[in-house]
Amino acid sequence: MEGIGFHASRVQVKGIWVPSFLYGTAWKKDDTQRFVTMALAAGFRGIDTANQRKHYHEVGVGDALRIAFDAGMPRESLFIQTKFTQRPGQDHRLPYDERAPIAEQVRQSFESSCEHLHVDVIDSYVLHGPSASVGLPQCDLDAWRAMEDLHTAGRTRLLGVSNVTAEQLALLCKVARVPPAMVQNRTYARTGWDRDVRVVAKQNGVVYQGFSLLTANAEELKSPVFDRIARRTGMTRSQIVFRFAMQLGMICLTGTTSEAHMKEDLATSEEPLSDEEIALLENVSGP
Repeated sequence: MEGIGFHASRVQVKGIWVPSFLYGTAWKKDDTQRFVTMALAAGFRGIDTANQRKHYHEVGVGDALRIAFDAGMPRESLFIQTKFTQRPGQDHRLPYDERAPIAEQVRQSFESSCEHLHVDVIDSYVLHGPSASVGLPQCDLDAWRAMEDLHTAGRTRLLGVSNVTAEQLALLCKVARVPPAMVQNRTYARTGWDRDVRVVAKQNGVVYQGFSLLTANAEELKSPVFDRIARRTGMTRSQIVFRFAMQLGMICLTGTTSEAHMKEDLATSEEPLSDEEIALLENVSGP
């Protein structure tokens, strides 16, 4: 993929190094600061959040980052990703004036995120899902144009989109002035690990981020295939999933709240799975 290079624990995206693991901060509520602080101590250097109080506590993420910065952690050592969420995805705690034009909502949400996170530049700014299940409504295109303006102004280094179909990603790549560098989706084994979206991403030089790699595939993780690979590699089931995903070219998200699991995830072996093992895992839900 042009502009993309994979190297151990980092992925190069359009000349920018991105950690192969991001710590996901959704659904942690008032414990967000504690878990992000724990993740940073465990070794995570990529943080994923959103300015969407319904599912995220971005201020809590920022509190953890401020503590880390005050303790001497360089800003440039961290990759910070957040999102703009349209009105249907929000509750009453909005980060913008819902009466304002979409472009102004994006600007207000972005500035609010920078204030929450104690930064001036966001590493990756993501459109948090289209407003319709098919196509890209005008409000999403308006939001993307405003995000492109932020990119042009140097306020965000990369742009991304999440929760999209293959058709929506292809359409966005076609109409964007600044194409998405990232696509983030929940990744189900039963859909070939989101094969259709991954194909479109590869065709357009977009890096795929997979979330819920474990929780969305609880039944598949019980497969004897994992026992067989675990015996050969010494990896846990979770580590096998992450090693597999990385070999498919994914950046992995994990939102574990266990310090032991954080360290275990980051310790995933760099030893590649065999072609046979990759094929077995790709089809673990059946053909």
